[in-house]
Amino acid sequence: MEVKVKYEIEFPIMSSPQLLYQYISTPSGLSEWFADNVNSRGELFTFIWDDSEEKAKLMSKKTDERVKFKWLNEDNSETDYFFEIKLMVDEITKDVSIVIVDFADEDEIEESKSLWENQISDLKHVLGSM
Repeated sequence: MEVKVKYEIEFPIMSSPQLLYQYISTPSGLSEWFADNVNSRGELFTFIWDDSEEKAKLMSKKTDERVKFKWLNEDNSETDYFFEIKLMVDEITKDVSIVIVDFADEDEIEESKSLWENQISDLKHVLGSM
């Protein structure tokens, strides 16, 4: 099995960390921009896109700062891969950015980044922060 490569991508966004946190940490918030539908049972989240369904475990979260999900295999065992969404605030300008940490196969990193760009664009649209 090919080992996936970790990458990080940052997006400036015009919103407060408090509001953004609701969109990155709750099933209803994530359903508005990240996936077609998101369900959760405790720490277990199910992300649904068209015909596909992926499960992830909420590994950690810090209010108004970040969430981290670890992808699960079909038998609900943990994989080596996760995605993390961090909210960064510049101390001087107070500008807010979303930092995504994710993994992709080496030959799919650009495609994966492009997918995140589209999803963050959807988030900005939902927020009215275009």
